Amino acid sequence: MKKINKVLIIIVLFITGCGFNIVKDTGIIGFDIKTIQSKGDKRINYKIRNKLNFYAEPGGKELVEIGLNSNKKKEVKEKNIKNEITKYQVTVDIVVSYVKIGQVNKNEFTVSRTGDYSVSSQRSQTLNNEKKLIDILVEDLADQILDELKTKINEL
Repeated sequence: MKKINKVLIIIVLFITGCGFNIVKDTGIIGFDIKTIQSKGDKRINYKIRNKLNFYAEPGGKELVEIGLNSNKKKEVKEKNIKNEITKYQVTVDIVVSYVKIGQVNKNEFTVSRTGDYSVSSQRSQTLNNEKKLIDILVEDLADQILDELKTKINEL
């Protein structure tokens, strides 16, 4: 009797499977980038430009011109009892403007990320902490810009 119950449970599980699969983003963005003009922080713009060009689809349905205006703010987040800085907060804002070739209207949106890093006893380690944080923030921002461009350009 117990063996029959186990077999029935297994059969029910196989039959009632809904077949739900997670749709995987293949990285196809559906447009090609003609030019990318950038203002602001050169290092941030360089990383974002490389990521956008990497995922651009040569010969895509749409041809797009993109403008990046990046801004990095570094502020003191925490101080200790001796009034020494222990943490910094970095905010990276990017205004992305884009226009489809053949259209007149220019569209834009803003993406922003914030993070903080600790001050180390060695200045070089503190600079490495800042560099790593900015790399992480820029990577997230580039992904967010790609997703936003995919939806907005394919929507138009």
